[in-house]
Amino acid sequence: MDTEKLARMQAQVRIGNGKGTVRRKIKKVHKSSGTDEKKLQQSLKKLNVQPIQAIEEVNMFKSDGNVIHFSAPKVHSAISSNLFAIYGNAEEKELTELVPGILNQLGPDSLASLRKLAESYQSMQKAGEGKDGDDDDDIPELVDNETFESKSAEVE
Repeated sequence: MDTEKLARMQAQVRIGNGKGTVRRKIKKVHKSSGTDEKKLQQSLKKLNVQPIQAIEEVNMFKSDGNVIHFSAPKVHSAISSNLFAIYGNAEEKELTELVPGILNQLGPDSLASLRKLAESYQSMQKAGEGKDGDDDDDIPELVDNETFESKSAEVE
């Protein structure tokens, strides 16, 4: 065995610097997600909030047209102080992804942004049709008064 290599390996596994210190084989990583949850619960308790049950989803509409979507969130509220706490897994989605299911949730501001989004989408489609309208490569034209039936009879 190579004694230099063995000495380097021994130096790497020691916690301290000196001789006789404890060797550590596995470095443990502690997760703090549980402590965050506890701190949140303590803060909510101080604010005297009550949990609201049976909320399936929460959508928060942003001014840029995106939506912060919570599916099965935990919701707490203190109605007297007009305080609502919503937490859970959130996803940022575009308004078009959620449109069929959220039409009843849209207010006047969001409906206006939805109209603008629809108009811009239609204008983009019209611009795309102008480019694709000139190409007739997809469907061949019939020549010399031929019909589909006569062409299919020739093929058979």
